[in-house]
Amino acid sequence: MFVQVIEGKVADRDGLQRQLDRWLTDLRPTAKGFLGSTGGVAADGRGVLIARFESAEDAQANSGRPEQGAWWSETEKCFDGAVQFSDSTEVDSWMAGGSDEAGFVQIMKGRGKRAELLAMDKLFEQHAAAWRPEIIGGLRVWTGPDSYVEAAYFTSEAAAREGEKKPPPAALAENMGDYEKLMEGVEFIDLPEPRMLSA
Repeated sequence: MFVQVIEGKVADRDGLQRQLDRWLTDLRPTAKGFLGSTGGVAADGRGVLIARFESAEDAQANSGRPEQGAWWSETEKCFDGAVQFSDSTEVDSWMAGGSDEAGFVQIMKGRGKRAELLAMDKLFEQHAAAWRPEIIGGLRVWTGPDSYVEAAYFTSEAAAREGEKKPPPAALAENMGDYEKLMEGVEFIDLPEPRMLSA
């Protein structure tokens, strides 16, 4: 899988929504290898889009289409300032991964060791159903040797906020120190109205 993470300050939310609708109807049908996307705009205007393709070659072919270039020329006008692109083929999913049924998505940008985060994922998965049933799963995209952008999918924001208040089960409590250490310096970007799309 090849993933591209797009980030920028959104100046025109309605315009961006129209452009995404246009991509869906006009460009998606001929976008080779497109697997899906997750995106949204936070309360402070930060926009994040995570697009998934079967391969880097497919993504490059899509970017090279004249109609894609024309679409992006209009779309970038919806942003205030430069837009950042991060490409990766190093992707981890946990639990059910992403879901088009999610009502709330939380983006996390952080740094850490991949092996340690994967071990924590496995530990969490053993208790998630009983402790945090509102969590559907997540997708972690490694944008550098120790940097990542992660999307966590929830049934709703209200359920996520309630879940955050629950103390961890005893089997996890002894590991919470390690988890908190892994979360140090993580930047959270909440997408209260996420837009998901699957091929």
